[in-house]
Amino acid sequence: MIHRYQNNGYNIVLDVNSGAVHLVDSLVYEMLGMLGEQAESLGETCPAEIAAELSERYSAQAVDDGYGEIYRLYCDGLLYSTDDYEGIAEKTIISPFKAICLHVSHDCNLRCGYCFAGQGGYGSEKKLMSEEVALAAVDFLIENSGSRRNLEIDFFGGEPLLNFEAIKKTVEYGRGLERKHDKVFRFTTTTNGVLLNDEIADFLNREMHNVVLSLDGRREVNDRVRPDLGGGGSYDRIVPKYQHFARIRGDGDYYVRGTYTKNNLDFAEDVMHMYELGFDQISVEPVISDPGLPFSITEEDLPRIFDEYDRLARTVIELKRKGRGFNFFHFMIDLEQGPCVIKRLRGCGCGNEYAAVDPDGNLYPCHQFVGREEWKMGNVLTGGYDRGIKQRFAKSTVYDKAECRKCWAKFYCSGGCSANNFQYEGDILKPHSLSCSIEKKRLECAIMIKAALS
Repeated sequence: MIHRYQNNGYNIVLDVNSGAVHLVDSLVYEMLGMLGEQAESLGETCPAEIAAELSERYSAQAVDDGYGEIYRLYCDGLLYSTDDYEGIAEKTIISPFKAICLHVSHDCNLRCGYCFAGQGGYGSEKKLMSEEVALAAVDFLIENSGSRRNLEIDFFGGEPLLNFEAIKKTVEYGRGLERKHDKVFRFTTTTNGVLLNDEIADFLNREMHNVVLSLDGRREVNDRVRPDLGGGGSYDRIVPKYQHFARIRGDGDYYVRGTYTKNNLDFAEDVMHMYELGFDQISVEPVISDPGLPFSITEEDLPRIFDEYDRLARTVIELKRKGRGFNFFHFMIDLEQGPCVIKRLRGCGCGNEYAAVDPDGNLYPCHQFVGREEWKMGNVLTGGYDRGIKQRFAKSTVYDKAECRKCWAKFYCSGGCSANNFQYEGDILKPHSLSCSIEKKRLECAIMIKAALS
């Protein structure tokens, strides 16, 4: 399978199975279009009907040379390569846990309009996770991690800093168990920044492997959808704190993460605003929500969104060529090694290698499944978990999803977000169409950027 597309003046061809990317001239690009996305076998000479049609615009020698280039790449396994992954997917099994998301707070001090967590409560009463539950979750992860040495714990909410004491005690407890169990913990957290102060900033900088700072960009954009409890804006309260944190963070991992909605389809302006504020690690995600809500993105918005990603990609190239710039999360792609095979096939590990724990200790496939009773897997206080659900997610590979099998992007998006698939398509094995369209555009831009800067 191949994928051909044009972007920013480049003719780009991706060989899906090998991952090889080719920049080609107009003749080869056109010839590959005639050969089709899939070719079971190619002969040594160009098919007569293709040669005849192309000879009307190109010389016979150019046609022969162009086909010869295609054929050599085919013989080298870099075009129309065979699919060696399906056999691996058939052997996928339940994996030990490697990460948990601790919902240390089901409460929040902001009232973001698009919040999937219902302003922190996940459809239930607002509460904080007790120390007992938090430490039991650490024990659960260790006990169910098998031979995995590197483990991850993400502090999430709501707003996790509302329960900062539990975060500190959990980190201390985990660190104290590392040598005993031959484990290494990586802690991360996501915050809206309202409670960030020097003490907390120093702790996060010292103990967190990654820190996600929520900001939607320009003041007017952010404050429209991220007000505080009194309806006031949050921008002026959090931006100076984020700037301070980015300075003390140095080379440590962090990123400023925003959400764009129908109200700011010019989201490249928000990305550039965050860059101008001094941030060099930036992510901006589309809102995924009920299409009937006024801020929701719909299919009719896609052409505008695609143009905006193209504009942002050109800006990234321009800055990089000047020795400046920033990392935009969705344009970061490794075309040489990339993620491991299993990650390519089943993505983030939701429900299999990764799970979320609510304040009562209930275990769910991921943070976006929390509160959905039918997806509850168990409880860390009682131990054990539903292996049937775990097996279901273990078998949720791109080959178990009919629409993914034929998609050129399958080894990069790994079938999309299971929670969004279930929420908006009714099945974890049915990809969310809108998310797929946006993801494919971002991938095309990411590949083009690599080509332009190579």
